[in-house]
Amino acid sequence: MATAKNDIRLPADIPQLLLEKHAKYLVSYSINKDDYTYCMTEHLRMSGIYWGLTALDLMDQLDSINREEVLEFIGKCQYDCGGIGASINHDPHLLYTLSAIQILCMYDALDVINVDKAVKYIKERQQSNGSFTGDIWGEIDVRFSFCAVASLSLLGRLDEIDVEKAVEFVKSCMNFDGGFGSKPGSESHSGLIYCSLGLLSITGHLHLVEVDRLGWWLSERQLTSGGLNGRPEKLPDVCYSWWVLSSLSILGRLHWIDKEKLLNFVMSCQDVETGGFSDRPGDMVDPFHTLFGLTAISLLDSNTTLKPINPTYCMPQYVIDRLGLKPSRLER
Repeated sequence: MATAKNDIRLPADIPQLLLEKHAKYLVSYSINKDDYTYCMTEHLRMSGIYWGLTALDLMDQLDSINREEVLEFIGKCQYDCGGIGASINHDPHLLYTLSAIQILCMYDALDVINVDKAVKYIKERQQSNGSFTGDIWGEIDVRFSFCAVASLSLLGRLDEIDVEKAVEFVKSCMNFDGGFGSKPGSESHSGLIYCSLGLLSITGHLHLVEVDRLGWWLSERQLTSGGLNGRPEKLPDVCYSWWVLSSLSILGRLHWIDKEKLLNFVMSCQDVETGGFSDRPGDMVDPFHTLFGLTAISLLDSNTTLKPINPTYCMPQYVIDRLGLKPSRLER
């Protein structure tokens, strides 16, 4: 277990899982559309809806949100080019295209969008070296590779792109420590490792990974507080409870971290008054960290009442089963 001068202390009293309050927090967040925070997050609205709905679904509270309102919103965010934006009149991007597709799969409502146009948009983002740009402006990042492959996989159209070249690009992002960066030569980072492993899991190429080397790097992200960080010498953060845990789960190395200490860290990040999870104890809660706090608990605690989460797609397992998808995972 790593030690760091930037670690934190947990509070003396760690609450139990406050599911009812978390559900109320997420529902109220969607209702209070005049709230300052809601207005200031318009640029990532589609992903915000995905975070909130996935969290509610894990708590068996998906019906708490107006389904038709969500579907109507998504339909208005698709452009003629096929891509989907973060909100109405926002440029299309692979990040929000994936979020929209994930939501539609949860609702079993892919007919809300023009799937053929969406596939065309995603396909056009692939470059000659196998990488993907996030939008027409050309930024390349392994995150966008994952978004493209996950989206097409969920749509049943993965054969529309050059999968082997996509895999080659991800392989070129692998570093000496076994981790992956955003592009060749970039620093290893837990979130980017998740994206890389997710792509390799979907395409059946996990054999390319240095499993024990990467598993060691990921397990070293746990600090003495029990929390996980994204890279060396950084503070622990609830969101990395997902990026690291999902990666270890895909690798069959989930047992390489101290589950009890991590659970204590995650539980301590709940707001006992308003509900929701923050990045660290005492900070402001938000839907992003609320989702990843709950997904971490779903992976860690076999006795939880939360629904099982799929570590590759970050979607409820029952949705992946319904779609007939079988992303690969390594044995323990």
